Amino acid sequence: MSAATTPRASWTDRLTPRLTLGVAIANLVAQAVIILTGGVVRLTSSGLGCSTWPECEPGEFTPVFHAEMTFHPLIEFGNRTLTGVLVAIALALAILVLFSPGTSRRSVRFRILGLLPLVGVLVQAVLGGITVLVDLHPAVVGSHFLISAALVWVSALFVARLREGDDAPVPSVGAAGRGSRWLGAAPLTFGILTAIVVVLGVITTGAGPHSGDSEVGYRFPVDPALVARVHAMSVWVFVVALLVTLVVLHRRGVTGQGLPRARRAWWVLLTVTLAQGLIGYVQYFTGLPIGLVALHLFGSAGLVTAVTFAITSLRTRGAPAPRPGAARPTTDHEVPADR
Repeated sequence: MSAATTPRASWTDRLTPRLTLGVAIANLVAQAVIILTGGVVRLTSSGLGCSTWPECEPGEFTPVFHAEMTFHPLIEFGNRTLTGVLVAIALALAILVLFSPGTSRRSVRFRILGLLPLVGVLVQAVLGGITVLVDLHPAVVGSHFLISAALVWVSALFVARLREGDDAPVPSVGAAGRGSRWLGAAPLTFGILTAIVVVLGVITTGAGPHSGDSEVGYRFPVDPALVARVHAMSVWVFVVALLVTLVVLHRRGVTGQGLPRARRAWWVLLTVTLAQGLIGYVQYFTGLPIGLVALHLFGSAGLVTAVTFAITSLRTRGAPAPRPGAARPTTDHEVPADR
């Protein structure tokens, strides 16, 4: 078929892949930002700023302004408002995944991955209401954050999957001997290490003075200094594993078209990890100022995102299927029909 007779892709076919990627990135950013705003609610002890849910006050969906009013209802209501924005973004992403050209023809697993942010946000909205109704029970507060971290991971994974096809994953980097075994185990290894670091971080915050309730300063009955040291130790184990991975990626004999991308992704992860560690140590030795604690919480979303991109850089699934009317790429062994 000649170029003159090749059907041209419609403007919707050309636009929707970029739109889907843009909405997916917006969803990832919003999932990270809501961790920050949720942290601000906790750090300012504003978790009960709105006394009920889904209303802010009985009979009122917004804060009621009066002379004795504090800033707590405004902070809590602001976080709830951002949840509404996040629902809208996740809903837009779900519609694109189900009905836009290209994504609607992808695998079932791919489409489920694109729907999970919407499901997760709705679960989070209900859990947020339960958190208020149970007077900030520490287990509910902690699970609220952990689900947000999981949604960041899902959202980052979906952004990575948008650039991949639906073939079975194969390594994009080749190494020999122990290096190959280490890279093969990296996804599971760093998945477990990241989960440990994040969970210990939640316990550390819940055991400290910024647990979210001004009347009950220490929500988890554990020694804050001890759990902080254990958390720091888990981060150091994470850093050692990360350095080993970088050494393997820079060894002689390591090959693969995905090698440059993998090296960049793992160096970014090291940078994010060291920045998080630095913030953690500074906040610990400066009396846990609210600003640094909030930045550390936001950085946890960056860490989860960087881990996800680093892990997915070690594999490839082929390119996404071409859109209707798009020119099919040729290989070195193929000759276009009009030649």
